[in-house]
Amino acid sequence: MVKLKCTVTYDGTNFSGYQIQPNKRTVQGTIETVLKKIHKGLEVKIVASGRTDAGVHAHEQVFHFVTKLNIPSANWKKALNSLLPDDIYIRKVEQVSADFHARYDVKRKEYRYKLLVDKEQDVFRRHYTYHVPMPLNKEAMEEAAKVFIGEHDFTSLCATNTSVVDKVRTIYKLSIIEDSNHEWVIQVIGSGFLYQMVRIIVGTLLDVGKGKLTPKDVTDIIEKKDRSYASQTAPPQGLTMWKVTY
Repeated sequence: MVKLKCTVTYDGTNFSGYQIQPNKRTVQGTIETVLKKIHKGLEVKIVASGRTDAGVHAHEQVFHFVTKLNIPSANWKKALNSLLPDDIYIRKVEQVSADFHARYDVKRKEYRYKLLVDKEQDVFRRHYTYHVPMPLNKEAMEEAAKVFIGEHDFTSLCATNTSVVDKVRTIYKLSIIEDSNHEWVIQVIGSGFLYQMVRIIVGTLLDVGKGKLTPKDVTDIIEKKDRSYASQTAPPQGLTMWKVTY
């Protein structure tokens, strides 16, 4: 038996999220269907570093699977990509030790959320940015971003429909970068993230940028440990799982 680690990129626009769901097109389901074909009808399960919601993209998602097939890593990449649809691409396949785990061995994750801060919408970027048609106070947002850095109980920044009990996570970096063509990138690097945590952080930062909240309010929101105090969850299409570090 061989364990393989795969780095995959995908456009989440036409997927109902990463995790397999009955009668829905998912990233996991699509990859497992291809693996089943390669294995002549044998079911092969993949284990990913984490899940992404419907509409969320991945620049570098990681998963592993175990196989009896004796195929070189480079040939695995070719075989998978020849059968996968155009919105999924395997960037790398490598053999790893039997004790490697795509989820439990993660040291840190990076997400990037892209905003289109402009009066006009751009139909060609609508699946990859969240359009904000008003000016934002970037200085206030950067001040509020500092509040999230460090180890905190992020209960207020987590969707309520989760079974996770321990909501303490560490954020190492949270930056706001003005890119070209009116695009802003919110970069978040942390030890791990709760369900919809990044999108709720973005929604809260946007309210700071719009003047609805102050950086001090963000401190209060975290301390209250109550989801109802934080802002609305930002839409999925602006979010990309950027990198996973082991």
